[in-house]
Amino acid sequence: MNSLAEENYLKALFTLAAKNNGEVSVNDLSRHLDIKMPTVNSMMKKLTTKKLVYYESYKPLKLTEKGKKEAALIIRKHRLTEMYLVEKMNFGWEQVHEIAEQIEHIKSPEFFAKMDELLGYPQIDPHGSPIPDKNGKMIWKEYKKLSECTKGSLVKIAAVINTSNDFLKFLNEKEIHLGLKMKIKSIEPFDKSVIVSYPKHASETLSPTVSERLLVEKV
Repeated sequence: MNSLAEENYLKALFTLAAKNNGEVSVNDLSRHLDIKMPTVNSMMKKLTTKKLVYYESYKPLKLTEKGKKEAALIIRKHRLTEMYLVEKMNFGWEQVHEIAEQIEHIKSPEFFAKMDELLGYPQIDPHGSPIPDKNGKMIWKEYKKLSECTKGSLVKIAAVINTSNDFLKFLNEKEIHLGLKMKIKSIEPFDKSVIVSYPKHASETLSPTVSERLLVEKV
């Protein structure tokens, strides 16, 4: 059984690998977790002995198949918890991350199986991220960034890339949420700000910082 710290390392490796074509350096991991390099190296050696990580000096870190599955199951618990907090307990999507960080380390599979059942077996969390199934399999969907869309497009918000409290609160203020349909009215030539319209908002200007963090699908 893995410790809380080991689970956090596995989850971080899985998250970083998804962004970097499966390869992560010790330095990447150190920065992401804000933990000193010698400590990270020590943990990688420990996880290697457990056959969860491939680790060699000066080479990228990689999760083994066993490591990928264990990391995905931790992420499953986290995202199921976030969904439960939003759907069943009426938390805002900006409030759930820290609580889920604590609950994800509960070891009882039955607890999360019941949570999954009560939610009706959701495939995405409140931020649009895929929830791995009980075997650690995850279905990734291909979405476009709002910033990549063209004038006149009609799109639906499918996911958010950044789930920081500040960003989610900003979206709340603009009444932007998953499932929202919006039309791209124009794109500013100078800074690529996207001007959109959606219910109760005839014209909103979204900066490149915002539009790059919103994933959409065509309606």
